[in-house]
Amino acid sequence: MTRRILMSLYFRNELAKTRKDNKNIKTINLYNVSAEQFEIIIKYIYGGVILLKDLDEPFIFNLMLVAHELFLEEMTKFIEKHLIEEKTHWLRSQFTRIHQKSFQNNQFQNLQEWCNDYLVKYANQLFDATENFKSLQENALVSLIKRDDLQMEEVKIWNIIIKWGIAQNPNLSSSGPEKWTNENFLALKNALQNCLPHIRYFQMSGDDIIDNVEPYHKILDKNLWDDIMKRAVNPNRPVSSIIHPPRIFNTTNFTSSYD
Repeated sequence: MTRRILMSLYFRNELAKTRKDNKNIKTINLYNVSAEQFEIIIKYIYGGVILLKDLDEPFIFNLMLVAHELFLEEMTKFIEKHLIEEKTHWLRSQFTRIHQKSFQNNQFQNLQEWCNDYLVKYANQLFDATENFKSLQENALVSLIKRDDLQMEEVKIWNIIIKWGIAQNPNLSSSGPEKWTNENFLALKNALQNCLPHIRYFQMSGDDIIDNVEPYHKILDKNLWDDIMKRAVNPNRPVSSIIHPPRIFNTTNFTSSYD
């Protein structure tokens, strides 16, 4: 065994816990790695070389996922960078899968940023796809609504996170909030605890507050709700709650290539 194979924490751990057979050999089974993928990985481990030029995009993307599973961080980052810089059209054509996979862990942060750079312009299309929206991972939703340049009205963002939170608690969808118990509101509040701090309540109109936020105000901290109502009546009234700046809207007309 050479020193280079120890660059993979996965192999190091597997070798440490695997017993030798009667021929003094340790065997590691990689059932999820194809022969073609393994050949590239071995060349990288022993030679530090990754050749992607003649490989198709699905193979390259799956190779990145395998490299991540094997804790080959440098290889993972190299392939991720290659996809973003050289395979943008393919990433867009497979956007739903790319978005989902990139947010399943924090390893693919560059892909996460690439996805959000795209979604801030075309978020409506993600949220209008009901099934994809309901299964949206929390970290993906939070990272998007945190963006200053998300091209959506604040009241629509609020309505979206409410729908997402209800989708995580199916028993809440059988009736409107006027019939909910305190336990129902608490369930929604818990589901949205990481989303609520990023809504820009003080950028909504008084009508939007009354029509859209007020029915669910029990999921907000009392001090925040009191401040929201104060500012709805008098926009110049000082409050103790954090006031996020308005979103930055781009007046450029975007044409979507989202699939």
